[in-house]
Amino acid sequence: MISSTSQLQQFLESCQPIGGKKICAIDTEADSLHRHRESLCLIQFTAGDDCVLIDPLAIDDLSPLDEYLRDAIVWMHGADYDMTMLKREFGNLPETVYDTQIGARLLGVQKFGLGNLVEHYFDVVLSKSSQKADWGKRPLSQKMIDYALNDVHYLLEMGDIIVSQLKEKGRYEWFTQSCEAAQVKVADRDDSKEDQWRINGSGKLDPYGLACLRALWHWRDKEAESWDKPSFMVAPNRVLIEWCLLLSDGNKVDLPNHYRGDRVKRFREMLNEVKALPKSDWPTRPVVKRRKRDRDFDDRVDSFIAKRNAIANDLGIDGSLIASRAVIESISASETTPEDLLMGWQLKLLEI
Repeated sequence: MISSTSQLQQFLESCQPIGGKKICAIDTEADSLHRHRESLCLIQFTAGDDCVLIDPLAIDDLSPLDEYLRDAIVWMHGADYDMTMLKREFGNLPETVYDTQIGARLLGVQKFGLGNLVEHYFDVVLSKSSQKADWGKRPLSQKMIDYALNDVHYLLEMGDIIVSQLKEKGRYEWFTQSCEAAQVKVADRDDSKEDQWRINGSGKLDPYGLACLRALWHWRDKEAESWDKPSFMVAPNRVLIEWCLLLSDGNKVDLPNHYRGDRVKRFREMLNEVKALPKSDWPTRPVVKRRKRDRDFDDRVDSFIAKRNAIANDLGIDGSLIASRAVIESISASETTPEDLLMGWQLKLLEI
């Protein structure tokens, strides 16, 4: 376990380039299942020889790692989450991120979780016992340490195998383009949107229901913060929607029996504040332009999907890798051009 800036600096200086390039593998662990505000709790790292654990909770200054990663080739698995954590920590992403999950899918591997791929390529079965562990606790148990190290132990060798197979199949360019697109998606993602309370299911609520949902969301967040637990432990999203539907119909909400009296009191006070809101302060439903669906549109979509599926079947990969249904419908409705939504390799396969 690396637990100081000096240790981190010394270790990174000892990492030898591979073929003249800095190449490493990274995974991260956070405490989103156990704390109100998700924190980066552990970074698993290897540059080819040793696999180490870096402790962000103990290290005041992680800048040596930031500097190392900026011009490194970084392998990850299911990289979206880990890139998001690095972006929050450092404000930027490594220059190059390669994702073993993307590579395996482009090869046609059907089961592409990390455990699946380790078993597929190395005939090793990894333990899943620490998937939901509290990574914010110290000291880590030996079982947690072993689990964490295994997350990066196989990545570099697996990456070499995947790249070799991709090149044999002429799909390496597909891989680099797909990894770059995934990286851009994370880099451009706005994590500070104001209407976070517009959760899945809110579209079926009327304006008063939306006012209730907005208030409930902020009430839940404050309750979770004071408890230092994830918001879903106060009330999951689906329950918030259920409560708002009841309130919109003028019905009473029956709170769980385990709620303390002070929490119930704050809930009732919050509802009274919503009731006192003038209608002019109720949120409005977002205006969604309805797509015109006619027979011609459906025929274009069906034809596009049939073409995509035929190509995917020949290649032995999932059709959604070539073009998702949402992308196909948007293009078929002439809402955007194929070049705006598809990568070069996808355009070439589809001949558009």
